[in-house]
Amino acid sequence: MTDNLKTAFDANRRLWDERVAIHRRDETGFYRVESFLAGKDVLYPIEASEIGDVRGLRIAHLQCHFGMDSICLARRGANVTGLDFSPPAVAEARKLAQQTGTHVRFVEGDVHDARDLLEGEFDMVYSTWGTIVWLPDVAAWARVVASLLKPGGSLYFADCHPMMLCMNMVDGRITLRTDWRTPRGRPMVETGETTYTGDQGADLPSYEWIHPIADMLNAFVGAGLRLDWIREHTRLTWPYFPNMLRDADDMYRLPEDHLQLPLALSLRATLRR
Repeated sequence: MTDNLKTAFDANRRLWDERVAIHRRDETGFYRVESFLAGKDVLYPIEASEIGDVRGLRIAHLQCHFGMDSICLARRGANVTGLDFSPPAVAEARKLAQQTGTHVRFVEGDVHDARDLLEGEFDMVYSTWGTIVWLPDVAAWARVVASLLKPGGSLYFADCHPMMLCMNMVDGRITLRTDWRTPRGRPMVETGETTYTGDQGADLPSYEWIHPIADMLNAFVGAGLRLDWIREHTRLTWPYFPNMLRDADDMYRLPEDHLQLPLALSLRATLRR
């Protein structure tokens, strides 16, 4: 890893370390922590409808933050291991698992080291909502995913659409803000007084990369994964644009009278036997 990339990774880890307590307090209700603690499944409708029956599956949840999705998957009957690079996130995830009486193994470590950190092969790698944007090399990430899967095992992936990440809203109009692909050595540097949840705090820089769909799919193919399907969605799990409206199922969309854009994508890819 170059010095510039190490600087970016270290800065992102500090950012996520700070975000753990902010997100766990959940003052805006974005994470629906209280409902989760009361037993509600807080997977969003996209992944909830697409992952299928996970009972009995060994699932590796990469970049799991403080573990709520990991616990939801375990509540559905899966044998789940969650991985995150933030020590406070892993500590909070373990507390939540204990508090909810759910068996999930949480491991601290860099996602690039997942093969060395996680034991055995998995039926599914689960990765959703804000994962590869923090990584400079999607092909390296795809190779890690493939190394974790047993033959015939699958990746389930859902995230924001890379087209959306190229845009922002200025004076009520959506405009282009950056190139469609971020060079490995020149990440976008973002700052802000709130997190994507709307909660105040963690006013630290973040370093992010946009990966076009073609780069993602070629990365999967190069790692030995076969694309089963890919879908684009006009809803997202957070309000990227300020005029987005929250639905009854806690997802956000552009107003109906606004030109519609793909805001999210999801896919499943299977490791070739």
